[in-house]
Amino acid sequence: MEMRQLLRTIQQRKAVSTAAILLTLAIGILIGTLISRGVRAAQNQAKAPDAQTLELPSPVQLSTVFSKISKEVSPAVVNINTESTVQARTPRRRGGPDPDPEADPFGNFFDRFFDFGPFGQQQPELKQRSLGSGVMVDPNGYILTNEHVVSRAEKIKVKLLDDPKLYDARVVGTDTETDLAVIKIDSDHPLPAAKLGNSDGTGVGDWVLAIGSPFGLEETVTAGIISAKGRDLAGSSSFQRFIQTDAAINPGNSGGPLVNMRGEVIGINTAIATGTGSYAGVGFALPSNSAVDVYNQLVKAGKVTRGSLGVTFQPDPSPVLLRSFGAESGIVITGIQPGGPAEAAGLKQGDVILSVDGKPVKNGDDLIAVVAATPIGDRVAVRYLRNKQEEQTTVVIGDRSKVFAGLLNPTEGQGSPSTEGAEAKFGISIQNITAEMASRLGLAGTQGVLVTSIETNSFAEEVGLQRGDVILQVNQQPVNRVDDVLRIQRGLQPKSDVVFLVRRGQGNQSVTLYLAGTLP
Repeated sequence: MEMRQLLRTIQQRKAVSTAAILLTLAIGILIGTLISRGVRAAQNQAKAPDAQTLELPSPVQLSTVFSKISKEVSPAVVNINTESTVQARTPRRRGGPDPDPEADPFGNFFDRFFDFGPFGQQQPELKQRSLGSGVMVDPNGYILTNEHVVSRAEKIKVKLLDDPKLYDARVVGTDTETDLAVIKIDSDHPLPAAKLGNSDGTGVGDWVLAIGSPFGLEETVTAGIISAKGRDLAGSSSFQRFIQTDAAINPGNSGGPLVNMRGEVIGINTAIATGTGSYAGVGFALPSNSAVDVYNQLVKAGKVTRGSLGVTFQPDPSPVLLRSFGAESGIVITGIQPGGPAEAAGLKQGDVILSVDGKPVKNGDDLIAVVAATPIGDRVAVRYLRNKQEEQTTVVIGDRSKVFAGLLNPTEGQGSPSTEGAEAKFGISIQNITAEMASRLGLAGTQGVLVTSIETNSFAEEVGLQRGDVILQVNQQPVNRVDDVLRIQRGLQPKSDVVFLVRRGQGNQSVTLYLAGTLP
């Protein structure tokens, strides 16, 4: 009896112990769960309660888009083959001296490039062939391309996609200012034509395709993005502001289209930036908006007519230059074309143009845009500053090709200046201009002083003065002798603003410009 009681007691104790253990585990799990939930809640609250959940979009099949656009546009892209005659140079006399490399700096280059053997062993006439591209913009056979592709061609052959025939083409018109040309081929059936797009609607980062015949490889398509807009290149004309792209452009692409993702032509491929002559990551296309205006004039009249005031100016004057004339913005006239519209209206060198026809002028592009688009013979109101006082006059717009006939068809260039002169603290050496020097340099008179050397890291170098410049004014004071410059210098203090008016030879012509800076 006692043994049973003992066993029952032991079983009861085991049951109580088991129950206690299970209860403890249950309480632990419950506490752990509550703590875990509390921690997660605290973590969620501590991050970004107002953040939205991110979702991945559906993959964009760019390759499919590129393929579709290529199929749509490629039939309108043509390969252009040109042929021209290159006149051989006069052979040197046997036993005579080698050609002077300074007199003929390209002599050896052409020997190597055309591989015609030693100098003087060329044939009397050489046939030169070149390749380019173009884009059909009218089903009647009108093609947009670059002027430099067809400018010197005696024969122009055009090949279309999947068409074995070579079409003879004729030049409708060319425009050297924009490097554009229109050529035409004849066909007994409508030809594929590309759609033109509005280049103003494009933006940096937009995808584009370049289509053409690089190195003669027809219908080559390359892809990239627009990397800049309104690009102004050194040596380009005032009417060229390019779309920059990293779509591969190479020799032979010239004249081909730059196409957006709607299959529209928004540029004509024109140039590349390279140190090797081939693609280096940067190419340039003339915007379609500029190309359309040129095209319409060429097919209508065979030439492009642009308005002009008859002034020269610096596209982007410095704040120091504007400040010296009492202006916050505007374009400073650096020269007046003799007999031109500006001279007839009473405008003078040093006037600051503020607006034309009621449109504000803040830089050279503003001035060119409004004047070039104004019909020849129209009158426009020009608001300007003179001696820091605002005035207004009326100018009759002239034909740029006639107003600047001498500059657009330059004559023989200037000679080389002397290297001797008087020292000046601007960091330049200058020299009086004699009548003999004026004649040799092609100057109208002996006004001004000649810059014969520029000190390295000097103020003159900083503002952009160059050897061979003729200084006409300093701070709007006339300069006729070296003594004039020295006198003006003596009146200047550190941190003074200095404005030079100079005449500079550029190639076979000369231009007048202002150079401004603040003395250290």
